[in-house]
Amino acid sequence: MADNFADRLIKSRSGLPKIDPPARRSVEAAEGGCGVLGFAANIPIAGKHVLAASAQMHNRGNGKGGGIAMAGLSPAQAGVDAATLRSHTLLQIAYLDPHTRPEVERDFIEPFFDLNQAYLLPHLDDYREVTGLEVRPPDVWRYFVRVKPLVLEEFAARYDLEDLSPRQVEDEFVYQNSYRLNTRFYARPTPLDEESAGSTHGSGLGEKRAFVLSHGRDLSVLKIVGYAEQVVEYYRLEDQLAHVWIAHQRYPTKGRVWHPGGAHPFIGLNEALVHNGDFANYHAVCEYLRQRNIEQLFLTDTEVSVQLFDLWDRVYGYPLEITLEAMAPTTEHDFDVLPPEKRALYEAVQRTHLHGSPDGPWFFILARSLIDDASPSEDRYELLGITDTSMLRPQVFALYENTHPSERIEVEASQRSNVPTFQLSNVQIGLIASERQAINACLRSLAAEDERFQPRADEYWVARGGSHTDGGAFRFTYRSASGSLECENKFGVPVRLAPGKEHVFPSLVDPARAGKDFRDAWETQALRAFDNGGAASLWPWLASTLGTVSWNELIWALDWLRSFATAGAAEWEFALQTLTWVRDRRFDPGRKKRASIVRLADEGLTEVFKRIPSGRGLHLNWETRNELGRELPEPGAESKLIIDALGFPAEGEESAARWMVSALERGWKNQIVYNWRGGRFAACGLGPDSHGVRIDLYGDVGDYAASGLDGAEVHLHGDGQDQLGQIMKSGKLVVYGDVGQTFLYGAKGGEIYVLGSAAGRPLINAVGRPRAVINSTCLDYLAESFMAGDPHKGGGFVILNGVAFDDSGKLVELETPYPGGNLFSLASGGAIYLRDPHRRVSPDQLNGGAFAEVSREDWNLIEPYLLENELLFGISLDELLTVEGKRRPPQEVYRKVEVRDMAVLREGENR
Repeated sequence: MADNFADRLIKSRSGLPKIDPPARRSVEAAEGGCGVLGFAANIPIAGKHVLAASAQMHNRGNGKGGGIAMAGLSPAQAGVDAATLRSHTLLQIAYLDPHTRPEVERDFIEPFFDLNQAYLLPHLDDYREVTGLEVRPPDVWRYFVRVKPLVLEEFAARYDLEDLSPRQVEDEFVYQNSYRLNTRFYARPTPLDEESAGSTHGSGLGEKRAFVLSHGRDLSVLKIVGYAEQVVEYYRLEDQLAHVWIAHQRYPTKGRVWHPGGAHPFIGLNEALVHNGDFANYHAVCEYLRQRNIEQLFLTDTEVSVQLFDLWDRVYGYPLEITLEAMAPTTEHDFDVLPPEKRALYEAVQRTHLHGSPDGPWFFILARSLIDDASPSEDRYELLGITDTSMLRPQVFALYENTHPSERIEVEASQRSNVPTFQLSNVQIGLIASERQAINACLRSLAAEDERFQPRADEYWVARGGSHTDGGAFRFTYRSASGSLECENKFGVPVRLAPGKEHVFPSLVDPARAGKDFRDAWETQALRAFDNGGAASLWPWLASTLGTVSWNELIWALDWLRSFATAGAAEWEFALQTLTWVRDRRFDPGRKKRASIVRLADEGLTEVFKRIPSGRGLHLNWETRNELGRELPEPGAESKLIIDALGFPAEGEESAARWMVSALERGWKNQIVYNWRGGRFAACGLGPDSHGVRIDLYGDVGDYAASGLDGAEVHLHGDGQDQLGQIMKSGKLVVYGDVGQTFLYGAKGGEIYVLGSAAGRPLINAVGRPRAVINSTCLDYLAESFMAGDPHKGGGFVILNGVAFDDSGKLVELETPYPGGNLFSLASGGAIYLRDPHRRVSPDQLNGGAFAEVSREDWNLIEPYLLENELLFGISLDELLTVEGKRRPPQEVYRKVEVRDMAVLREGENR
């Protein structure tokens, strides 16, 4: 007899039907590129907001596979009471052949389950009503079931499971019953399959008639051959409510990708998982699982991902931290700096499970429903994001919360309890996605119908897989008893927003109530600045004032700017620059939240863009583009072309990016493009020697922006996404926020300034003379394989300042200027100038580089770039050189990282 729960469960699966290990196909689906999204909230969120966010990432899909999962459903919408929803298994079966249902119910439901409720999920009468949907989705039946007591008793006795809790036994019976159902109706081979596989066992390529979509409690999964937003449309989920949602675009990188069974999400038991990436060790992981009697039916690396999670989480009963360590092991520098007791624990985990850990690149998002039979007050629903240690797939996390200033309001009796409850009219939401644009699309959708939401999150961040700082994983937990949402990293450390801050509620704001003293002071200061230097001269007063004014006064001032912009060309420029500074610059906002201030500035900018004075330029949008065609009129000497990117496709010949190129060909060298919604390739294709071109980008600018620049100056007023500035040759790129993965990949030159942080692998394979200033930090692999020559002979370099702005707009040092373990890895030229006055970056974080003192020649080289950085972002050189209240010499503040051979050569020369 097996000694423990895990061994007994694994042994109980030994009699399940066996499937031959899947052979790698000669023709596989393209890797990577998937769009993944998840969010969890303390209030139920409708599916229409998933639709909006998924549609924003439409160009990350291809129509071959889309799916969603939801946890924490509305009992009323599910057609059962709250007690049934939490106690019964929600078994959801996709019928590809509707005639199969009687057979499935006869053989896999009626003999084993007591049935509380069964019904066909609503869907559109004709799938072709959904634009672009080419394959009819399956009929989906939902069953609320409990295993019959005698069946459960016999199952427990057969496999020696009597001492386990009834729910543990029932969960395993459900798991095995679904496996048998899938083997018979989905993975059973046809004769042709048997012949081609050379085996009498199933190959996973047989006749497809039905399969289990989900079988957890209060958890529902739906997927189709199509896009995620089409799932929402076809199954009429626009008004479906749930506390946790996840969604996936594209298809699995292995498996039968043209079939709905191969689409994400995939299920364990009470969790569903979506995945962007691919496994290098897929077959090894399959073998690890098969040794534990876990077979693969869908032939995808995503399937084995959730099988691993269910094995470690439910079967082995590991704490979440251990499961996460098994999924994404901590290595190298991060492992070395862990506390000794943590190193010993993680070493044991790795010795036991490293051969089963998925080898990246990958990024997982899970939705989990965790029902506590012993204590219903402990029920919780979770959203979990896990990053692999290679960090080769994009990901971003976000957190938002807001409390309405109204009194407490009584709400209906809790849907999860018979006891009437009260709750504050507050909202909390945590979000995870491949791209920031999807997060913002979700929030914009929510904000359009509920003023407690803003179009932007309060905080955004990127995880560093396997790190000693956050573990590369974050969990958002909604607790039904408290009605609250919590966020924690891998180590259980909470992520909290600064207290005492407030968002704007437009319905409660009345600009007419702005104080007369403020209005008089504003007009005096603004008009004086207009006459003497413009927006730059107004900024010192404005930055010191914005934190003390009320929302009424701030909105009055922004309205004043919009009105002032209509007075003439100079007034228009003044309003544009002032609003842009409010949006881009960091300052002390007082009790006001920055996300709301940015929203108001963006709304003001939108109005100013639409009011460009006659003769000053041209405004173009999706509706008016055909009136002009691609043959735009030639511009005047000072003319600006302003393009509203809303409505333009994300890429292709009709995209805003292509219209920008056409406009430049007509002579429009000064362009402003706003309302980006993820459109790719902004400021690309401008051609060689584009000096004299100035482009300003506002909104959620998509991947590859400013790639291939050769002379133009591009300002991105916000956060960038992935692959920005690739193969940049010359020119200037300024980003007033963070940037995503592989920033400046293969760059050859130019000046680059980033206000915030870069994600993984910035400046990888860069050559020539790119010169970049990054004010915050980089996650890992900064300047890997950098080949930029000698900085003193025209080569390239990176200045990494390791600073950030806190919630009061104060410049602060980060805990370390560089957290990763691969700084300047394998570089053969160039240099990193690292602001590290406390010498926190250690030699073991280098791989091919060496520390050197910053010489006077070095300082003369980088000082002009730091002064330009000051002009752009307001980060003064004096602040950077001040440490613990005292200004220090540059050599005490900055360190140089150069190629090790260069350091050795210099040492020899000095001798």
